[in-house]
Amino acid sequence: MLEGYALSETEARKLRYLYHHSGIDIRYSVIPDYSRSINEWRFYPQTENMEPFPSLEHRMDWFTKHAAPLSVLAARKCMEHKVRKEEITHLITVSCTGMSAPGLDLQVMDLMDLPRDIFRTSVNFMGCFAALHALRMADAFCSKDKDARVLIVCTELCTLHFQREATLDNMASSLLFADGSAAVVVTGDDHPLRGLHLDHFHGEVIPRGKTDMAWELSSSGFLMTLSGYVPDLIREDIAPLVDRAVSKAGLQRKDITHWCVHPGGKRILEAVERSLELKDGELRAGHQVLRHYGNMSSPTILFVLRELMPQLQGKGDRVFGMAFGPGLTMETFLASN
Repeated sequence: MLEGYALSETEARKLRYLYHHSGIDIRYSVIPDYSRSINEWRFYPQTENMEPFPSLEHRMDWFTKHAAPLSVLAARKCMEHKVRKEEITHLITVSCTGMSAPGLDLQVMDLMDLPRDIFRTSVNFMGCFAALHALRMADAFCSKDKDARVLIVCTELCTLHFQREATLDNMASSLLFADGSAAVVVTGDDHPLRGLHLDHFHGEVIPRGKTDMAWELSSSGFLMTLSGYVPDLIREDIAPLVDRAVSKAGLQRKDITHWCVHPGGKRILEAVERSLELKDGELRAGHQVLRHYGNMSSPTILFVLRELMPQLQGKGDRVFGMAFGPGLTMETFLASN
């Protein structure tokens, strides 16, 4: 939303250049204002200076209104003709763009009429790697209880948090982030449904990057810090992290047949490609999701996994997944057919 920044024509031209080279063609938002003229705005005030600028309360009202229906849509699409709602024993909701109590977990449970005795938990404010944290929890539930059927729903409404100050962090956030929702069901190995087998998880924190990716609350919405150094940090640290993760599973990097990498941005994907010396096309799924959806935070890695699924051919396939978030945290998983 260039109007919000009140940029000079030279600065606006520079920002358009960055948008053009972002690797993103399409993004989605629950806010219609971004594609409408000012007299049709519904979320922002119909004033040139956007005053009174939306408060945190106003943004959370929109989250409450839109997040639950979007979550239910994703969950039903995931479960359709595969798992009945009566079978679900655990519900994990994931979000870092909205909070309330009662929250998204209870809203989803009510709208889907899930069992009243379902085990509910929420993963909040963990950013783009949160879906992997939820998968790790679901894997633990299923390892403990062979009858567990865990529904994970990741929903982020990132565009609720547009900030009009023309800082590098704000402009990078408005360039990259989008709204979206994804769901996945995790079961024990004895379930008749066939899917990917989750083998191993591994996560590490790079302390020197903790100020380069951050997400904080303010009275006018959530504030994102996304330093230009993040791709450099990833490029320096990702190869040894991958080697440590695969060695824990008794594998080597050469054993990986498919790469499921969170597309935090075009430069991040390029940094991973260079560091791991990947061939052209090996991160195609990540580039495709970035191009068609942008960075939706936590649901994004599940979109990449879905993009990869048709490519998986047989028992020799090994998928290595990774995502990045505040900390700087790197979370990984291994999966196989």
